[in-house]
Amino acid sequence: MMAARAAHRARSRGATVLGRVIGVLGELLITLGALLLLFLLWQLWWTDVVADREQSGIIAGLEDEWGSVDEERIARAQDGPPPVPDTFGDTKVWGTMHVPAFDRERFPLAEGVSLEQVLNVKGAGHYPETALPGQVGNFSVAGHRNTYGRVFEDIAGLESGDPIVVETADAFYVYEVTESLIVDPGAVEVIAPTPGQIGVEPTESMMTLTACHPMYSARERYIVHAEFAYWTDRADGIPEALASTEED
Repeated sequence: MMAARAAHRARSRGATVLGRVIGVLGELLITLGALLLLFLLWQLWWTDVVADREQSGIIAGLEDEWGSVDEERIARAQDGPPPVPDTFGDTKVWGTMHVPAFDRERFPLAEGVSLEQVLNVKGAGHYPETALPGQVGNFSVAGHRNTYGRVFEDIAGLESGDPIVVETADAFYVYEVTESLIVDPGAVEVIAPTPGQIGVEPTESMMTLTACHPMYSARERYIVHAEFAYWTDRADGIPEALASTEED
């Protein structure tokens, strides 16, 4: 009889310990789930809020420095060589980009492709060793497709002929999309002076946009190539490529 009672007490203690362990594990899983949810909210929402605020401030500062543009005037395309913009050194913002096919109207363009100092906080970033707007070669730009302001969120929607416009203190540089492709992250030939052909001397003025692919993944890269079409003097108004955007 006493042995049976001892066995019963042992089973009861074991059940109590097991219940406590399960309870602790449950609480840990709930806490882990809450932390994961908070991380996702930070990554997918709050980083956009911070980046949008930072980029809006940058653009406002550039407008104060550059002066306003007469959006009622359509500037004529210039015949001569375009001015070479001053990039002011690594991580510095020296221009903005307009892509009428994007939902985002305008975003900053900085020197360099550092995540922490450029892409996560300032907008798009120019690959330092590539050409500048209007120059013969391959003017190449990186940007986030999701989180941190997602300046290239709509990159996959670009079609042949769509304009991509770079604005600096002195000029607008208009490019037109020629093709889109998906490549491995190590495919550095896409930003070569002659896109896709390492070591080949460039003869045309090109642009390349790069972003992670697919959405919410860095497994591949989404690439857009464009060719230089014309440039306009900022003092003359906006280029025709932006006219319909300003009227909408």
